[in-house]
Amino acid sequence: MKARVGTKLLVRGGAFALLAFGLAACDTMSGAGGSRSVDPDVYAARQSDLGSLTQVVNANPSDPEALNMRGSAYARLGQYDNAIGDFNRAIQINGSFAKAYANRALAYRSLNNNGAALADYNRAIEVDGNYSAAYVGRGNLYRQSGRTDAALEDFNRAIQLDPNNAQAWHNRGLIHQAQGQNAEAIDDFTKATAISVTAAEPYVGRGMSYLAEGDAAAAIDDFNTARTLNPKYIDAWIGRGMAFEKRGETNKARASYAQALNIDRNDRRAKDGFERVGGRAGQSYSEN
Repeated sequence: MKARVGTKLLVRGGAFALLAFGLAACDTMSGAGGSRSVDPDVYAARQSDLGSLTQVVNANPSDPEALNMRGSAYARLGQYDNAIGDFNRAIQINGSFAKAYANRALAYRSLNNNGAALADYNRAIEVDGNYSAAYVGRGNLYRQSGRTDAALEDFNRAIQLDPNNAQAWHNRGLIHQAQGQNAEAIDDFTKATAISVTAAEPYVGRGMSYLAEGDAAAAIDDFNTARTLNPKYIDAWIGRGMAFEKRGETNKARASYAQALNIDRNDRRAKDGFERVGGRAGQSYSEN
């Protein structure tokens, strides 16, 4: 396997395909070891999908479900103002529509309006105290702002309400990991992988905890699984580089960091790792 620094790859991985906008208001998993925030779940949406949903809305202008689904399509396209407009209309029709509140919260988060997002998550929970996705969303906001205890409480509640909510297990694992409780984090990430078998993020999270526990071999297995599931997921390559670096396998570490830089040449973690193991820009590196 060879990786050449400077080759441009257009897609940066990390979207956790658990539940899309509009089906349930969940956030995505991202970040090697959870060092970065959890962001909204954004997928490419075709204009034809939006056109079909608009036809449904036009035929059923008083249907909040139809408006919620079109708002979700707008959000997937990054048209957050239009999305919020549809969620507003859905809520005007049905003031107890928890999914619309939670989806609007995700749109507000994408616009960096965390105050409005928190208000919407609170409202979603107020109208439906059993809606686990709203607890996950609010927990992510709490985690972002350093309110770890409140975040942990929300993730615990989400798991209690829905033990199959992989997002809740994963995000609780990130908190345990940040607290140095890697055995607990590994358990949480393992549950997330069992529920959502095609998501790369929990494997990276677990790999980072294995690495912190000194089990580089198990970490490499997880990073390899993550890169197989999503070859353009930069955190899998960076974690893999760190694990090989720790084992003194410099060639494999260089190749992994180089592949990470192919995905994002400006990633500071990849650049630092590449330099540590003697990588030089413009050269090809093989793991052999």
